[in-house]
Amino acid sequence: MQCTIYKSRKKQDTYLYLAVKDDFSSIPDALLKLLGEPIHVMDLELDPARKLAQEDVAEVLRNLQERGWHLQVPRQDEWLTITRH
Repeated sequence: MQCTIYKSRKKQDTYLYLAVKDDFSSIPDALLKLLGEPIHVMDLELDPARKLAQEDVAEVLRNLQERGWHLQVPRQDEWLTITRH
């Protein structure tokens, strides 16, 4: 499946994957406002065998097929999570 990836102007290390390039019609307005104007990063061919650095490719594919988009947010540092307990 072909997808397009955008980064957020307002939220560092936050990426929006779209099933259809430049089609933001299925994205909730509140989310678009939070992200700011998206910046195109790349187009990518996804398949179940492909590895992604921070995301589960099966989840990304499922979200793209079901709702047309997937949001990648920064993972909280494990060390910070451990020290807060």
